Amino acid sequence: MSPFRTVFLDVDDTLYPNTSGVWEAIGERINLYMQEKVGIPVGRVAALRDQYFRAYGTTLNGLMLHHHVDPRDYLDYVHQVPIEEMIQPDPELQHTLRSLPQRKVVFTNASSDHAGRVIRALGLEGAIDQVVDILALQMVNKPQPESFLKAMALSGETEAAACMTVDDAVRNLMTAKNLGMTTVLVGRSDGCEAVDFCVARAAELIQAVPALLQSDPDRRSPSL
Repeated sequence: MSPFRTVFLDVDDTLYPNTSGVWEAIGERINLYMQEKVGIPVGRVAALRDQYFRAYGTTLNGLMLHHHVDPRDYLDYVHQVPIEEMIQPDPELQHTLRSLPQRKVVFTNASSDHAGRVIRALGLEGAIDQVVDILALQMVNKPQPESFLKAMALSGETEAAACMTVDDAVRNLMTAKNLGMTTVLVGRSDGCEAVDFCVARAAELIQAVPALLQSDPDRRSPSL
């Protein structure tokens, strides 16, 4: 039998290629938000983004702590990018995810609205069972261990060893691995030595981990 019951999937630069330009467009919106909504001088934005990301895991957490930013306002603003023009349906990924008997849970530091737009643009409606976003996590973001434990609780999973985490960020996967999850790095060659599996695209999951198809665990009805 397969050791996996739940597959946690990141969204940005994981479900879609990191060459799509989506994350770069979001980054530009983050810069604009910091300049126009928070009033941070242009010359300080890049350094503060890096500082907050390193210290708190996301730019948003730093802005909330130091500038009292409303997280919903921030998330709505920065995700106003033309996703539907930048991401095309991915039949191979559709087939891969629909073939997996495990629960597929999108687990993201972004909003569920953004995740939903990506899911629809890729044609993954019905292939994802649940979305766990940063608001559902009560602003506890990856790579904090508590975010993974919250995601497990919200998805009804009780054992880290029964989970696979698929992400493009090595630091997120290191937390997952330390908790006992199996880890898959997507779209990067650097960092492969730190994780269990490396794939160029999320659509290659089954080829990389054939054990995913060794059983048919109970699944919940897809919510998307």
